[in-house]
Amino acid sequence: MEISIEPVKIEEKEILKNLLEKYNYEFSQYEQSDVNNLGLYGFDYLDYYWIEKNRFSYFIKVNEILAGFALVSDDQEINIETDYSMAEFTIFYKYRNKGIGKIFVKYLFEKHKGKWQIKYHPKNKISEKFWINIVKEYSKGKYEIIENDENTIYRDGTIGKVLLLET
Repeated sequence: MEISIEPVKIEEKEILKNLLEKYNYEFSQYEQSDVNNLGLYGFDYLDYYWIEKNRFSYFIKVNEILAGFALVSDDQEINIETDYSMAEFTIFYKYRNKGIGKIFVKYLFEKHKGKWQIKYHPKNKISEKFWINIVKEYSKGKYEIIENDENTIYRDGTIGKVLLLET
């Protein structure tokens, strides 16, 4: 299995936009979000990933086939100064539970050294388990979980949880 991780090029923006629709559809089961009048979920910040210097987008490929993506930014989910946050992250179903997500996250942590915030929806138990396991292992147990911060409210009213760690 050959794994490659590459920044998303501007000419690949439409591919990422399409994948974000599928990602947002999957996530809508937690947020209870609806499509807009065009039948799309949309993603308001996509263009910023090629305009602002502290936003980064990546594809992960397995045997040269797209297997997921990540969006990293310097936006803070909660009012604790950090360098990076995982804005969006997914590994497609076919590639889950094979260690690919772990490889991807470790790559991102090494590429973007600093203090991180990772917000997740507590109803998404698979995501919660994934993030806690990776963060616990990578940080050797030196991380914190922030709960009940009103800045993390999702569209469905659920308060998100935020992992804090330093890479």
